[in-house]
Amino acid sequence: MTDMPLPPADADERRAIKPVICYPNETLPEAPMALYKAARATATKVDEVLIPARDARCFEVPAGQFFRISSVEGPQVGDLNLWHSKDLSERFFSGKTRALHGTHITTGERMWTSLPSLRPMATIVEDTLGWYGIDTYGGSVHDVIGTRCDPYTGNLLAGDHYHYCCHSNLTRALAAHTGMSLQEAEPYVHDVLNVFMCTGFTRDTGQYFMKASPVRPGDYLEFFAEIDLLGALSACPGGDCSSEHSSDTAACYPMLVEVFAPEAGALGDWKPPAANGYDRSHGMAR
Repeated sequence: MTDMPLPPADADERRAIKPVICYPNETLPEAPMALYKAARATATKVDEVLIPARDARCFEVPAGQFFRISSVEGPQVGDLNLWHSKDLSERFFSGKTRALHGTHITTGERMWTSLPSLRPMATIVEDTLGWYGIDTYGGSVHDVIGTRCDPYTGNLLAGDHYHYCCHSNLTRALAAHTGMSLQEAEPYVHDVLNVFMCTGFTRDTGQYFMKASPVRPGDYLEFFAEIDLLGALSACPGGDCSSEHSSDTAACYPMLVEVFAPEAGALGDWKPPAANGYDRSHGMAR
């Protein structure tokens, strides 16, 4: 390991430079929250999927419907993947969602799809943990910074072969739902929205941390489906992630996904968002 270089004479001046927001989001298209709220008031439940502890299941939500993820028995976090149900190559883009909204997302903010479509795929319409904010450690809930617990990192760090981490859970669920083999399904599994998970970065080392989730039975996160969605949710084997996230001993609980359809006409002339308007010429003459 190399020695830390000595700071230059103007080190304090360099550190004192004010930051600039990379992607000012004031010009982002605003979600029509009043419309969604009114439509939700008329909606009735049309489907539900129970996610077993330490496992994952898929669910489908047509554009214009709502889905709710709930804690039903005990404090439990979940790892959520979303795809355009008609084209799995268009999927949740956690990195761009983080760049546009921040490290954690809540009511009124959106999950965005991958390039080249880059459009809203789901809008958060209600968050019962919205009160949590950012705590004194820098922690908050519903992060788009963690990737998902996976067996490859576990093998790298500990040499084990743990099969019920969220990556493997999501892979099995997608394969079972679509009829793909595990090998075909795995490349579609992607970085997640960590539902209910309380996370942040340490102030001294900048490391990703987790702490006990504030979620309790009855808490939920609810979304409006902007496009036709295929979802997969894993009930993380870390339970509330208060100590570890790939564990056979942590207390784990099921999670519930419910789908709600509004009354006909409740959304007026609303239409799913079009794919991104960039001409895709990339500087080359057409």
